[in-house]
Amino acid sequence: MLPATNSLSVATVGCNFQCKFCQTWEISQASPEDVYSYDVSPEMVVKKAREMEASSVAFGYVEPAIFFEYMLDTALLVKNSGLLNVIHSNGFINRVPLEELCRVLDAANIDLKGFTGEFYRELCNGDLVPVLDTLKTLKKKKIHLEITNLVIPTKNDNMSMIKEMCFWVRNELGADTPVHFLRFYPLYKLKNLPPTPVSTLENARAVALDTGLEYVYIGNIPGHVGANTFCSKCGRMIIQRAGYMVVEIDMNGDKCKYCGKPIPGIWALNA
Repeated sequence: MLPATNSLSVATVGCNFQCKFCQTWEISQASPEDVYSYDVSPEMVVKKAREMEASSVAFGYVEPAIFFEYMLDTALLVKNSGLLNVIHSNGFINRVPLEELCRVLDAANIDLKGFTGEFYRELCNGDLVPVLDTLKTLKKKKIHLEITNLVIPTKNDNMSMIKEMCFWVRNELGADTPVHFLRFYPLYKLKNLPPTPVSTLENARAVALDTGLEYVYIGNIPGHVGANTFCSKCGRMIIQRAGYMVVEIDMNGDKCKYCGKPIPGIWALNA
């Protein structure tokens, strides 16, 4: 969604999951009394986004569903101001509030943390089925959807399970749904595990591409070729990245510059 543009990120503290591997546990597993917070009205969020010349407002870092009312109030103002709304979420949200949010939501990145109920129960204190329902709802509502999977050694790095997950994504959400495999680093309650081997992430990406997924990424490894976007038709690199920076975009509007294939996403603010 609008690569190389600014996005104002908004978060509070807390979460509806208790992931043992949380990469932002300092705030996700904290209470409001534990941190210094700012009193920021929805109007102030829009004003700040304008000041920093942002094209969007992103709700994330912790699970935004826990501050749903504030997010919805803010997103309504953001939408009315001509900017876009995006969430980074674990997808654990009831259908009714999700559908209400979809009225003002433009894009979503959902963490599909594993692909078994056992994984969700033991490592997240959560449930897989509602997350899958959320993904299908977002697809049905035509929200631009991307999926992130943090690959954790010995926990969810089984290639058979990853293959099953990728087939589900292809069949239920579409082959053009971007999937990001991220490197795990030992944090919070899983400090006993090593960082994800690069070869494991590369194998996961190969499995995903073999299942028919068209846009598969490797993240948390700066400089890896898997962080770039390749046209699924001609195979040419169309977005080159270096860490969090976009180096080059080789597209004509929403199409590959080389072969003209339309690339799914949001490429213009007024699209």
